[in-house]
Amino acid sequence: MVFGFLTCLALIVAIGAQNAFVLRQGLRGEHVAAVVAVCTVSDMVLIAAGIAGVGALITAHPKALTLIRFTGAAFLIGYGLLAARRAWRPGGSLTPREQGPARLLEVLVTCLALTWLNPHVYLDTVVLLGALANEHRDGRWLFGVGAVTASAIWFVSLGFGAQRLARWFATPTTWRVLDGLIAATMIGLGALLALRPIG
Repeated sequence: MVFGFLTCLALIVAIGAQNAFVLRQGLRGEHVAAVVAVCTVSDMVLIAAGIAGVGALITAHPKALTLIRFTGAAFLIGYGLLAARRAWRPGGSLTPREQGPARLLEVLVTCLALTWLNPHVYLDTVVLLGALANEHRDGRWLFGVGAVTASAIWFVSLGFGAQRLARWFATPTTWRVLDGLIAATMIGLGALLALRPIG
């Protein structure tokens, strides 16, 4: 269980599309619980699928990952361009008080897309964690419990802990900087997915 916890934590604690989105929602204080729940439940499903052997199935059908790769790349680049527009326009990155709240459905769809259209999620969570878990044979599901626990703690900490940084984001300029970083991250990840084969 401890090994599963540490392995999952090492994989998810990185600057990525999903984490950047959770951070932004946490800073804005919008639908944080829903976003954290979607990310945690998604990881739970993916980890369970990997332990159950879906990772081997994905590895055996590389065309499926290719489709996910290009779809995910297009989505990430599109989302990155929207973030770049918010950062570029003087009124595009207002503080949460000045900018209208996003609708829950819109936030959830974006969160699901950032999670399920990212081929690295399948490679890291399903294939890699699934393979590591199955090395523990009878203890593979205990490994999975540790991995899911790490995922839940990380997303809760990131989403709700972001409020502690809110005072640093009291001006539109700081939000524009954050959106600029998010744009660079999303577009960079999308370009890497499109140009470099997964494997």
